[in-house]
Amino acid sequence: MHKSFIFHNPSVLWFLLALALFTMAVTVLSEAFGVGLVSTSFVKTLGKTLCLCLIAIAMDVVWGYCGILSLGHFAFFGTGGYAIGMWLMYARTEGIVAASLEGQAIPPTPQEISDAIGTQIFGVVGSSEFPAIWAFADSLVLQLLMVVLVPGLLALVFGWLAFRSRVTGVYLSILTQAMTLALSLYLFQNDSGLRGNNGLSGLQNIPGFEDTSQATISMVFFLVSAIALAAGYVLFAWVMSGKMGSVVQGIRDNEARVRFLGYHVESYKLFVFTLTAVIAGIAGALYYPQAGIINPAEIAPIASIYLAVWVAIGGRGRLYGAVIGAAFVSLLSSWFTGGGAPAINLGFYTIQWTDWWLVLLGVSFVCVTLFFPKGIGGLFDYLVRKPS
Repeated sequence: MHKSFIFHNPSVLWFLLALALFTMAVTVLSEAFGVGLVSTSFVKTLGKTLCLCLIAIAMDVVWGYCGILSLGHFAFFGTGGYAIGMWLMYARTEGIVAASLEGQAIPPTPQEISDAIGTQIFGVVGSSEFPAIWAFADSLVLQLLMVVLVPGLLALVFGWLAFRSRVTGVYLSILTQAMTLALSLYLFQNDSGLRGNNGLSGLQNIPGFEDTSQATISMVFFLVSAIALAAGYVLFAWVMSGKMGSVVQGIRDNEARVRFLGYHVESYKLFVFTLTAVIAGIAGALYYPQAGIINPAEIAPIASIYLAVWVAIGGRGRLYGAVIGAAFVSLLSSWFTGGGAPAINLGFYTIQWTDWWLVLLGVSFVCVTLFFPKGIGGLFDYLVRKPS
């Protein structure tokens, strides 16, 4: 079976090889473990890009393979980020409070320490009490469990309600977008328990590693992100290569026929939707400690639309296409919006790419859809299968 999987999926070995070479090159060139030619800030950018590639392949599985255009997968990405961010913020604040209260004549009680932590975290929204959702914020193990459970349960409940009602096509896309919008609007409220519009900040400061340089921490997250991407790629390639993959792609191509053949279509859809949501949550949990902050704007529907654009540009229905699309657009976006791209003076008007990047992205998406529907990944198909 192993030989069959590799034989039918040679792209898996090529992808793992390319990712390993890329990872080693960045490590050798980094400030932390190498010669210092790659800055710490760019290592963070690359690490975040790997996380975006991971959610992109999850999106590709649910859309490119199963045919479900989900406009809500960034909600799962964000919930995973919030789950780990709660522990990071609690543990870091606990250390600050403990240091400030140390040496007092009368040692503070556990309740006084808890109140001080609550004031530090929630004072920005005029509160000092911990909401119920922070009940496990002091436990890294439980919060890591929440990284998987919260997105998974949210996807399971939503998917069960939607798929059992046989909602399909554009109506399902609108429902996923509505779910994302509702979650985003709720998180914007100060009484949501997650600091409203302020979000969770300072996530790049890892508790217990205060004396470790950001260069080293960034490289560790980069390496872990690379391992997570490799594992996610192999997992999805394996799932989509067997009978499961055949049924899922059959649902995409002709759902009625697959249902007529006796397959329980709703179960397959629910499995794919929930599995990809869990992987998206893990990607978010790795992304936001590198970004340093998460707020409700990260979960807004536009983020999920961008995700669909990445997959379309890279080439949906190809896992490597999703990776290429996410990496290409993400790095290009950082270059254009970060001031790397020079302004173009037309005489009567100066094009500032920070203002025009989204227009360029939109035009690229339209052009790919109209003239090259297989995306960038389709180039590899053409080169490999080029007729003699």
